[in-house]
Amino acid sequence: MTTFPVLASTLSEKELGLFITEKYQLNENFICKLFRTGLNHTYFISDNETKFVIRVYCYKWRTKKEIEQELELLILLKNNSLSVSHPIVDKNGNFIQEINAPEGIRYVVVFSYAKGEKIRFMSNETCYSIGSLMAKIHNITENKKIDRVNYDFEMFLNSSYNYLKTFFTEDLDEMKFLKEIGSKIPKRIKECNLLEDQNGIVHLDIWYDNLSVNNENEITIFDFDNCGNGLLILDVGYFCKQLFFIESDKNEYELKAKSFLNGYQKIRHLSENEIKLIPEAGASIFVFYLGVQAQRFDWSNIFLSENYLKMFVGRIRNWLEYYETKN
Repeated sequence: MTTFPVLASTLSEKELGLFITEKYQLNENFICKLFRTGLNHTYFISDNETKFVIRVYCYKWRTKKEIEQELELLILLKNNSLSVSHPIVDKNGNFIQEINAPEGIRYVVVFSYAKGEKIRFMSNETCYSIGSLMAKIHNITENKKIDRVNYDFEMFLNSSYNYLKTFFTEDLDEMKFLKEIGSKIPKRIKECNLLEDQNGIVHLDIWYDNLSVNNENEITIFDFDNCGNGLLILDVGYFCKQLFFIESDKNEYELKAKSFLNGYQKIRHLSENEIKLIPEAGASIFVFYLGVQAQRFDWSNIFLSENYLKMFVGRIRNWLEYYETKN
């Protein structure tokens, strides 16, 4: 009987554990457990003393070259003593494994485990520490490029809009709003005329879900799956945008955003024009991720409804309006 094609399989945690145990020469006490599925699937493998993270990339989500570039970046950051989850080499000196899943070849990487916990409601001190670590990363990555996606506002706004047109009518107010900011924001970016050293390699997804906090101010950043080339202010704007929706009390938001920016600027200067672009940077990345959900409909179809679009775009609108009233 021919095996029926699948879009995305979920690998057996037991068999994956045996595979990784053999490749990395781990002892028999290591146990593998599925943590969560998504654009990639995440497993933990641990014994009583040591824990690692296994990422199983979804089929055709990243090329092997793109993964290699991500791992080279992480090794660069680790070698500069920055606290990031880094790849672990196997017994043969390889970082990337290949598994012949039902849908095709899927790549697997083992990463160091980020000690600590995810904290949604962070203290001012934690926000300061996150800003400092982000700036240290940017000091290493400014003026550098990797062989991955070049993030620009055409991709963030217009490409995402075109993906969404497949699912939603352009007559919706939310679609009209996305089209409107798709023409406004790129003009605003050009007007600010940022310098070359304000570009570099960006993470593009630094928020509480992708970092661990140990003892309040020891931060480890992980999940560089979306890293690429672009304006460094994108990482700053995205963190502020996420913080904005975590903190319903906007006075608390302002205090924590200020702490974050103070931590960042203690390490790396932000120009006045960069700071002015924080609202547009945060909004553009949110539109981009909405486009990713439309692009990867096989992964996100339980979310991609008209009600979800209204909620998601409503958040973007609220964020931009908040800063318009401040200026």
